[in-house]
Formats: sequence, structure tokens, C-alpha cells
Amino acid sequence: MSGFSAELIDYLEGKITFEEFDRRREEREAKQQQDDEDDAQPSTSSQALAKTEEGVSPVVQQAFASMLAAHASSEEEEEEEDSLSYVDDKDDDDYMVEEEEKVEGVERRPRRRAKRKKDKDQQQEAENPTVGDVFALEMELNRENKKMMKERRNRSKLPRALRGLMGEANIRYARGEKEDAILMCMEIIRQAPLAYEPFSTLAMIYEDGEDVDKALQFGLIAAHLNPSDCEEWIKLAEMSLEQGNVRQAIVCYTKAIKYDPTNMRYLWERSSLYMRLGEHKQCMDGYRRILALLPHEDGEHFMQLSKDMAKSYFESNDLPSALGVVEKALVRHPNLVSDDIINMAAELYIANHQYNMALQVVVQFSGVVLGRAEPKADSTPRTEGPKEEEKTTVAEEEKKDGEDAESKTEEDKAPAELGDIIEVHVPDSVPVDIKAKLMVSLIHQHMYEPLEGLMADLMQQCPEQVGDLYLDVGEAFLEEGRYQSALPLLSALVTSNKYNLAVVWLRHAECLKALGHMEVAADSYSKVVEMAPQHLEARLSLSALQQQLGRPLCALKALEPMYDADTLAHDSAAARKELKLLLHRSTLLKTHGRVQDYLDAEITMISMLLKVAMQRAQVSVRSVIVSGERHLRLVKVKDMSDIDDQEAAYQDINGKTSVLSREEWWQLLLSCVRTLCDVQRYKEAELLVDSAMEFFSFYDNKPKRKELEFFGLSATFLDNNFRKAYDYIRLMVMDNVDHPQLWNIFNQLTYNSQHQRHHRFCLRLMLKNPDNHALCVLCGHNALVSGSFKHALGQYVQAFRTHPNNPLYSLCVGLTFFHMASQKFVAKRHPLVLQGFSFLWRYVELRGECQESMYNLGRALHQMGLVHLAIHYYHKALTLPVERLEGIASDQVDLRKEITFNLSLIYQASGNMEMARQLINTHCII
Repeated sequence: MSGFSAELIDYLEGKITFEEFDRRREEREAKQQQDDEDDAQPSTSSQALAKTEEGVSPVVQQAFASMLAAHASSEEEEEEEDSLSYVDDKDDDDYMVEEEEKVEGVERRPRRRAKRKKDKDQQQEAENPTVGDVFALEMELNRENKKMMKERRNRSKLPRALRGLMGEANIRYARGEKEDAILMCMEIIRQAPLAYEPFSTLAMIYEDGEDVDKALQFGLIAAHLNPSDCEEWIKLAEMSLEQGNVRQAIVCYTKAIKYDPTNMRYLWERSSLYMRLGEHKQCMDGYRRILALLPHEDGEHFMQLSKDMAKSYFESNDLPSALGVVEKALVRHPNLVSDDIINMAAELYIANHQYNMALQVVVQFSGVVLGRAEPKADSTPRTEGPKEEEKTTVAEEEKKDGEDAESKTEEDKAPAELGDIIEVHVPDSVPVDIKAKLMVSLIHQHMYEPLEGLMADLMQQCPEQVGDLYLDVGEAFLEEGRYQSALPLLSALVTSNKYNLAVVWLRHAECLKALGHMEVAADSYSKVVEMAPQHLEARLSLSALQQQLGRPLCALKALEPMYDADTLAHDSAAARKELKLLLHRSTLLKTHGRVQDYLDAEITMISMLLKVAMQRAQVSVRSVIVSGERHLRLVKVKDMSDIDDQEAAYQDINGKTSVLSREEWWQLLLSCVRTLCDVQRYKEAELLVDSAMEFFSFYDNKPKRKELEFFGLSATFLDNNFRKAYDYIRLMVMDNVDHPQLWNIFNQLTYNSQHQRHHRFCLRLMLKNPDNHALCVLCGHNALVSGSFKHALGQYVQAFRTHPNNPLYSLCVGLTFFHMASQKFVAKRHPLVLQGFSFLWRYVELRGECQESMYNLGRALHQMGLVHLAIHYYHKALTLPVERLEGIASDQVDLRKEITFNLSLIYQASGNMEMARQLINTHCII
């Protein structure tokens, strides 16, 4: 590079851009031209340009030559390194060649000096390359770099200095000195870890010593360092199979196939290993590659392999792939198509609902002749002049392509150009299997006229031998709604010994049901249930038929449980089938009014959904005997064992209960809770609500959670579990403080529960909602009961100010004043009594003279000791009629018993026992 300018060297090294290089070159040329004019010497740039050949100057040519020479010399050195002469010997040919090169080198020295001088002159003559020269040089350098990077040489990476040691190790191994050979190989590996020779030698040593594991490991390392040796990979694959490592053997075969992709034996062995592992797709991919590599002369193997592949694809439910293999075989070797291939192709086309293609295959390869009627006149559209010319052109093109015209069969034409099939001529040599496929294809294309002769031939065959063909044709008739034609075939099958199967009886029952023979169809369905007790569709159909025939008990018997508890716990498919059966059974039981049995079915279904939730709520399903019958009950269990993996349990439940949607499960749950309440099983309804609240899908849904809370409140209240009902109502009133009905229920619960824990709750809630009227009155009642009369008076006065015309608050304020006046230590007793009577008379004015107002007035006078006035108002209350209130029974608002009892107390205190007894006997009789 000494002949190049400084800017060219910088540009090639990437230090400057091309624009900077061009600018510097122009500046240098201008400066050199000025110096040459001063020195009166000619410029050399024009000479260099004159010697440019084909746009590339001698400088660039020289650079290319030097680069290629250096590349060639490096290749020669690498080839020399590839030689495996580990010990120099004078008798060796390589040694003699080196000596000859030394002698020739002496003679070539003057010649090389002359060449170097000539090159130096050329470099001096072409010191200034052009822009085109630079681009050409750069492009060539890039091409050479890419070429060198893409080269993959499988040469030895063992340094020349270690080849002698490697040879010595091989010699020691050959002499039986294995320990020394191993040490030498380990030393070579330490110094040259990328050389494969020591690993290969170690593999042979350990294999000879029957240490197969180490031999396999060292052999794999050597193979990875020298991957192009296919035989080594095959040997390692066989060793891996001996060790039972099929996956590693597949990797070895894959490596061998990579470097020898056309070796069918490697592909076959790898495909067999894939099949052993159950990896069907990879196995079939290998067989496809073998089919592509098989020569045309090896047609028998091609057809046999294609048949096996199609069968394997069909068993794995991959119909498109199976059809692709069979179609390729039919096109490639039409002369080698056997009856098995024809039968398989027709069966695949029928399974894929390509009935016309199945018919074409049978006609093309079996010699079957179809007789067609002439097409209808209106089915073929008439064409005028231009279209006739187009037809002529198409005919000429088809005539030119003779092979395509011959291969085109009658069935390839458009359906509008063909008439209906009226007869079929089948050679006697055609097997009955292919005849059956022909019949199925005709049936699905609604060609029933030519089937008479074929049906007669089929019916002459023994059903014990060709019963599967009977069933195929019969099912084809059933699919097309030709039940009358299918019935003889199915009847022949059910009376046979070999094909007296549940599936045949099922088709027979479906055919009879479609024809309206209900009694016989029910018998056939019963036969199906007897032979296959776990067939869900047969059970449902049998139950529906028995229901139509007016046999409800037989219909319920058909819907009895199919599986035991252990099977349902471990088999998701069985659980889903059992759920469907229970759903139909529960509907039927509810229709017939068998409520207890209906609840058993509902509880069984819901317990399958809420299995984990019931575990968390400590609820279990138990079987008990009620009135001589066994039924299911929900009970509380304290010592239930927890489920270890609840996440896995939830996933298992989701798989089993996917038969119904979450909304359907929700409606089922509500129906069960309502029915439990209707039969007064409130405790079980409460436990069911508790379990549902532990189910995340219901609890996370706020509307459903609120509805469950209302159901739980009703169930606990009706079950007299007021403590738990208080927990429900407490949450409800916190969310809906202004809801009057909730406060009414709250008052009933606190009244029946007889505990005072709601006092503090009301006070805390009053602090958050000071303007709530219901809370104000309730806190006043709580304070009055607990003896805090001043606090009660404050709450009542607040309620009186907001609702002054409500008689209740006047009564409460008056009674509070009376209680305060009745205390032992009171400073102003008489003003309290006057204020109390003033509010009490206001109450009487607002309420009017009725039994209630007179009784309250008499009771207040009685409390203050004014018994003569109290007697007057008590007797006045007894004379007044009982009020009629809507929704409340009259005996619940009748106060005569309370009035009589208070009067009797007054008379007893005065000594008038006769009057007291008379009042009691008159009004207090139960």
C-alpha cells in the first residue's frame, strides 16, 4: 500500500468520507501540477490514465492481483496444515516436496526481484487513481470479504505443533497403552479445545473399554466439532438408542440429514423414532420428504408409503393431509392404483363430504360406467355468435393439448352440462367395499334411481361379513332423510350376531322414531341403554319417548345416575354428562311435583359447582332417611379437611361445569334456594347461601352478591337465627340508610334478638348521618330503654321538630317526661308531670279517641298513681272498637287483654278481688 496516496489509505480504512477524499485528491493534484510547472516536468497522471484498461487503472489491477495472491498463499498454507503427517520422515513424499521447493526457491530469486522491480515501476506510474478506480477497488474488496465470510471449511483445527503429539497418542492407543493415550489427548484438548481429533480418539478408547457413556459423550463433542461426518452421526445415533435416549438419537439423525439431505435411510429412521415418541407431525413430515425423494421407478414403495401415511393422517383426524397424500399418489402412479387405494380415497372423500370426488375416483379407476340422462334444454344456456366463436377457440386449444383432453373425464365438466345418473354398470370384479362407497356417494348426491340394483346386490351379502357396509349405507340414508330405505339394512344388522351392537340399535331407534313407530323405538332405545348404560343421548331420547307415551316413572328411570362419586371426582367428561342428565331429571321431577327428589337433583348439581366453596364454608352434603326414603341434606361440619391446591380444584370444577353458563348456574341456585324456603328448610337455604357467598364468580358480581345477602337475611330470619340475620341487615342499612323497609326489618330483628349490641352501632351511624330521621327515633328508643332519659328526650324533640304532626313523637316526649318525673331524686317533679300531660293530650288530639289513645292515657295516669282517672280511661278504652289495619290481623292490635290486666291490678290493690276476677274472666280468656 506504499504506492497509494495518504487520502486513499484513509478512505479505505474508513477514517474519512468519500467527499473528503475527493476534495483532498483535487487539492493534491492541483498542488502537484503547480510544482510540475515550476520544475518543467511532465505530469504522470495523464500517463496513468492512458494506461487505464476498461476503466480500471494498473494500480487497482495490481491491488487485486496482490490480494488474490495473498488469498491463494493462505489457502496453500491451510492445505499444508490439513496434512496428517505427524512425524517428518525423509522417505515421506511431503518431506521431499519441501526439499524441492527449497531448491527451486534459490533459482527463482532473480526472477522475483525482476518482478518486484516491474511492480514498483507500475505503482510509480499510477500513483493517482481515479474515482472509478476507487469504487471498483472498494466493491471488489467487499465481494472478497463476503466470500471469505461465507466459506465453511471442514478443515482440521489442530495446530501443526500438536500433530506429532496426536500421532503419538494414536500409536499408543494402537499399542494398547490407553492411559498414556488418554493423557496425551487431554493435553491436546487443553491446548487446542476446538480440534476434533483428540475427542474422536478418546471416544474410541472408551468404547473399546466398554465405557459407553463416556464414549458417547466424547463422540458427540467430536461430531459437533466436525459436523460434516454423517457416518459419525449415525454411529452416535445407534449408541444413543442402545442407551435408550431416543431424543438424542433424533438429534443425531437430524445432523446427518443436514449434511446428506437426500439419504432416505436417515429420514426413515428419524421418522420411526418420531413415531415412537408419538410426535405424529414430525414423523409425517419425514415421510413426505421420503416421498419426494423416491424415484419414479419405485412406484410400489411410493404407493405403499402413501397408503400408510393416509391411514395415519386419518386416525389423527387430519383429513386434508390424508387427501393430499392420496391425491398425489393417484396422479403420480395411476397404473399402480389398487382396490385398497381406491377404497381408501373414496372413504376419505366421503368423510370430507366431497361425494362427487369420491364418485369420480370410483368411476376412473374401477371401470364403473355411469349412464346419464340427456340434460334438460333449460339447464344449458344458449349461446349466440360471439360465444360460439369462443367455444370453437376453446375446442381448438383442447385439441392441441391432447394429453389434457384425454385426462379430462366426464365428471370434470360443469354440473349444468351433465344429466342425472339413471343407471350404473359395475363390473363383477369390483369389490363390495367399493360398491358400498359408490352407493354412499350416489345417496348424498340424491341419485336414488340407480340404487335399486346396487341395493339388491348388497342385501344378498351376508350381514355377518359386510355389516360395516350395511351400516355405512344405512347411515347415509338416515342423513338424507330416507328412513324407509335405511330400515331394512338396520333391521338386518340388529338381528345379526356380530353387529348386534349399541350403535346399530341407536341408529335403528332413530329410524323408527322418525317413521313414527314410538313403541318399537322405545324398545330399541331401551336396548341401547341396556348395552351402553353411559350413553347420554340414548337416555335422553328414551326418557322423552316414555314421556310422550304417558309413562312418567319409566321416563324418570331412564334418567337415573350413570356414574358413582369416585368417577365423577376424577373424570371431567363423565361429570359433564352427569350434569346434563341431572338437569333433565330435575326438570322432569319439578313437572311431576316431586319436590324432595327435585331438591336432591338440584343439590347434587350445585354441590359439583360449589365444591371448593362449600369446603371453605364448612358445609357438607349428607344422605339421610326421611319417611322411609333416602334424601340429601346440607349440614354444617366443623372438622372438614382443607383442599391443598385450591387453584387446581377451581380449574377442575370449571372443566366439569362448563355444560352450563354462569348465568344458568345462577338461576339454578336461586331456584334451589326458593324451593328450600317453600318447603321450610330454612337452615339448608342459609347454608347454601353461605356456600354461594364463598364462590368467587358470584361474590365478585355486586348485584348477585346483594341478592344473595337478601336471600340469606330472609332464610336466617325465618329460621329464627336473629344473630346472623343481624349481620346481614347491618351491612344493608349501612349501604342504604334512607331505606324505610330495612329499618323496619332492623327493628324487628333487634326486638326479637333481645340483645343490645345495636345501640353502639346506631350511635356510630348517627354520627355519620345526623339528619337521618329513622336513626334519630331509634337512638331515642335505645336511650329510653337504657335509662338515659335526657338523651332520649333530645332525640325525640329533634324528631318532633321535623314531624310535629306525628302523634307518635308527642307520645314519646310525654312518656319521657313521665319517666323523668317518676325518678327518685327529681328537683322539679310537678313541671315535668305538667309537660308530660300537655304532650300526652296533644297526642290524643292528633290520634283521636280510639282504643290505643285511651289505653296510653290511662297507662300514663296509672304510672303516676292517679288510679281513679286511670280507671275512667281504661273503661272508656274497653268500650271502643278494635281498629282494622291492612295486612295485620285484628287480634294483634286488640288491646283489651292489656287493658283488663291493668284494671285487675288496680282492683286487686284496692281489695276488690271480685271485680278483678270478673274482668279477667270476661276479657282475658284464651
